[in-house]
Amino acid sequence: MRHPLRQNIKQRREHEIVVSENDHARLTGLAESSLERLPGIAEELLAEMERAKIKPLSRIPANVVRMGSTVTFRGGDGEVKTVTLVYPGKADIAEGKVSILTPVGAALIGLREGQSVAWTSRDGRRLELEIVAVEAPRADAN
Repeated sequence: MRHPLRQNIKQRREHEIVVSENDHARLTGLAESSLERLPGIAEELLAEMERAKIKPLSRIPANVVRMGSTVTFRGGDGEVKTVTLVYPGKADIAEGKVSILTPVGAALIGLREGQSVAWTSRDGRRLELEIVAVEAPRADAN
């Protein structure tokens, strides 16, 4: 049986995603080291890194979600949320810091303002979100 998160990969292929060289290297390593513990998320993140356009950080537009970005998105229910995309050790949902190793975190990476994506939550629900705004990370975010 296919893991429900694997369906996300098929849905996201319509969107081009862009990641910096540094994020690509760190996220690929993180996904590989998480395959046994979090196979669904790790496989999705690896697939995203395989298909991503990799560019030097200086060529990543400010409106692209990368590690440390603060992202405002609208869910399918119309609710607007703002989160910061972080590595697992810095995650704190009370502070709005979402790990890249969560379904929503993996869904956000590499997207740009105005793009929408369908994804599967941990409880198997099919959700959609639209990127409303992206604030580039502060220099100390990573």
